Amino acid sequence: MVELEKEKIYRSYYTKSSPIVSYMVQKLSIESGVRVFEPCAGDGVFIDALNSKIPNLSIDIFELNPEAVSLLKEKYKSHSNITEREEDTLTNEELFLFSKAGGVYDRIIANPPYGGWQDHDRRKILKKFYPGLYVKETYTLFLYRCIQLLRDKGILVFIIPDTFLNLHMHTTLREYLLTNTKVKEITLFPSSFFPGVNFGYSNLSIITLERCFNKNECLRNDFKVITGFKNVEELTNIEKGLRKNLQLFIFSQKNTYENLDHALFITENPRVTHLINNVGKRIGDIAACVTGFYSGSDKNYLRPISPKIRNAKKYKVVNKDLISKDYIWWKNILNGIKSPKCFIPIVKGGGVKYFKPDNWHMDWSIKAVKNYKRDKKARFQNSEYYFKYGIGVPMVSSNQISASIIENKLFDQSIVGIFSYDKKWTSYLLALFNSPTCNELIRTINPTANNPANYIKKIPFVLPRNKELKIIDTLVAGIIHSIKQEGTYDKQKEGVLNDLIKKIYKL
Repeated sequence: MVELEKEKIYRSYYTKSSPIVSYMVQKLSIESGVRVFEPCAGDGVFIDALNSKIPNLSIDIFELNPEAVSLLKEKYKSHSNITEREEDTLTNEELFLFSKAGGVYDRIIANPPYGGWQDHDRRKILKKFYPGLYVKETYTLFLYRCIQLLRDKGILVFIIPDTFLNLHMHTTLREYLLTNTKVKEITLFPSSFFPGVNFGYSNLSIITLERCFNKNECLRNDFKVITGFKNVEELTNIEKGLRKNLQLFIFSQKNTYENLDHALFITENPRVTHLINNVGKRIGDIAACVTGFYSGSDKNYLRPISPKIRNAKKYKVVNKDLISKDYIWWKNILNGIKSPKCFIPIVKGGGVKYFKPDNWHMDWSIKAVKNYKRDKKARFQNSEYYFKYGIGVPMVSSNQISASIIENKLFDQSIVGIFSYDKKWTSYLLALFNSPTCNELIRTINPTANNPANYIKKIPFVLPRNKELKIIDTLVAGIIHSIKQEGTYDKQKEGVLNDLIKKIYKL
């Protein structure tokens, strides 16, 4: 239990990869006479590499974990040039003075903690120190803090998750980064390259930047982004990799700053970026995008139609005699059904296109609904959209975003329900969200595997012509009919729809 608590607090992923350490030290451009800071030293792997390169560098080490500090003090007790302190980089008062003085360090290198647990009292403190930043996450606070500690022209090299490049919660950080530093290079690679780490939601990045106090000079800067790494050893010879599989992108810092939410849109198609930034309407302008229901205890209330349904093993199978066929006509349906036949269909996640059969049912008795409304674990959220007509997009997808119709049913919290303000767009939206065009747009806006409502709202909405809309309505109806009546999926119609969506979006 103690070890688990430490894990939640420190979230230390020590840098055990020699190619990563070598690359980061090389990008730091170390030289004699500079003052170096390591804000979360861990076991000192960067310090070892720096000290072997140029002995007697002036190095300050901060580390929050007392056990790690004890090891560092023992390790470097004979090195008078290295100062080890048990301190919290994010709240240390001396560092705030250094920041106000315009920074004191020439070089900063770190592998800051990812997702370190912050209790509510600490969040209040961090919100006061870092207004506008997302304080539930730690690595972005370390990045912001350490930029402030750099002198003009000082260099920073960090290894961090790549979510800071796009996620809405990091908009303030990106604005600061783009106007207070010159980004030199960002390498993007799978988190599995990092020993002991494999995030499902993001990849890792190494960012190299130079502190710059002139905003105009910052915005005139161009920077490199390198992707396509197949193995970690390619970091040691990027020039060779660029001749093979690596991809190099050059970005204008000014253009990135002017992007939607100052986000970095990595795509080979400039039309995609232009569309994201300049479209007249977005999905959020024409439809409500909301997350759905959670019972608080699905084992007690959720029932599959058969034990053969995927992920159904831990659930009791629904009694088919208890399934309501006329639930939609019940008055005050949001208060539950006063009948033994009280199980209703619910649309869940999973990458199924266009139509999902009623494989899952939820207890919607009056007693159960009362419990959903008072149980703190339950989520009776956005209930004004329950039992409405729309489409559902799974919150998590692997390679391809998908959508299925919600025909006046309940939908759970693994789904983003999209309910057009004008129903004439429903079939068009269904075709769009099942298309490669939409996948390219959402993965450019948010490259992670998640499809939260706030990112779906940002997807450009391009108006089709009336003729195109009629064709789409007919094709979508045909696909759904084939699935319902014949149990077959019409890939030919899907192909026509995909081509039509691509034509409408001009991608």
